[in-house]
Amino acid sequence: MTADQRGPGVRTPGGDGPHKAGGRASLRRTNLGLVLRLLRDAGPRPRTRIAAETGLPKATITNLVAELMERGLVREGEPTRDGSIGRPSRTVEIDGRAICGIGVEISADYLFLIALDLRGEVAAEQHIPLDVRGLGADEVLDRAAEAIRDTRRRLRSRGMHTVAVTVAAPGVIEHRSGVVSYAPNIEWRDVDVVGILTRRLGPRSPRIDLENDAKLGALAEYLIAAAAGIHDLIYVTGETGVGGGIITEGRLLRGAAGYAGEIGHMRLSPDGKLCACGRRGCWETMVGLHALLDHAAAPGDPVRDATVDLELRLAELRRRADAGEPATTAALEAITDGLALGLAALTDILNPRAIVLGGYFAYFGDHLITRVQSELTERVMAPDAGGCTVLASTLGFSAAARGAASLALDVVYQDPGGTLTASS
Repeated sequence: MTADQRGPGVRTPGGDGPHKAGGRASLRRTNLGLVLRLLRDAGPRPRTRIAAETGLPKATITNLVAELMERGLVREGEPTRDGSIGRPSRTVEIDGRAICGIGVEISADYLFLIALDLRGEVAAEQHIPLDVRGLGADEVLDRAAEAIRDTRRRLRSRGMHTVAVTVAAPGVIEHRSGVVSYAPNIEWRDVDVVGILTRRLGPRSPRIDLENDAKLGALAEYLIAAAAGIHDLIYVTGETGVGGGIITEGRLLRGAAGYAGEIGHMRLSPDGKLCACGRRGCWETMVGLHALLDHAAAPGDPVRDATVDLELRLAELRRRADAGEPATTAALEAITDGLALGLAALTDILNPRAIVLGGYFAYFGDHLITRVQSELTERVMAPDAGGCTVLASTLGFSAAARGAASLALDVVYQDPGGTLTASS
């Protein structure tokens, strides 16, 4: 499937199910979502093809498409003959330029907010440097609520409507209750993120959900990777902590209790450094951002100043690496060794088609990728690393927020009519 055949949407973590009608028991709401998800996942197509692929009658498809057009969710596309003789028919494609989902990432050093329309195009963006650990949960969520309010005001002034907000946070997340159970790198424990933000935003608050940041980063990366035929991947984010999101056969792996992906706390060096979680030798003590800074810069070096925007500090380290500065070069070699150790273990267990390195790892991709790939070939049991390719993310630090915004939009795909009516 090529990039132009795929829509910008994202499957729900459990999957949306097949593009087939449920027969006599199907309701109009179900069938509206069925058609919209087909256009998202398979791309523009004429009504006759939609009918054939969903199993719904042509007359029903005509009515469903008309309703979706009236709601501004789809529009007429380019004419196509679809292999038939005679007058060409027009395709139907995702529209939704007046519909937005907002994603908000809470990281140790910043808040990042992004709004995407239904076509996956950026409608608004904010990056707010912030000492999240130092300020505490209440102040950070106050700032997040204000950023959401400001973004919604700007979107409304352009005639755009926000259907939902998804918050991306580090650590152990209780997805159903909306609580951050334990996030050691920002020192949060049992923080009711969804409840607090809902109260801050008041009675007109949109729906708010919470998910782990690395899982959402994996969803954002999968939207890109799927266009290249990659449906099994591990996303590894390098920030203050190290997290992972696992996509298998196109679906996000949650685990029995939703905690799958806490790869940063694999104990790879039991006698190693003390981790924020209280144990020693966790993987993130070897390859996390603090490990890079400890190796590359002496105390007092400006790149260690947390009040300076992280991307500016990484740009300086990148400049030093490109210039061959010894301390930075040695630091990246140490990070490469640690990465290869952990990634080889993950590859042996999960056999992904690709590993995508995000966060600060992506900044140094051309210093890391070739050697990490070589190390995997040597360390992994399967020949040629089991067919796994190591890639640098092209999304940088926006991956988690983008994944969050895409997941926020999923409420439209599940209930195109009811969602818009309720949120309006």
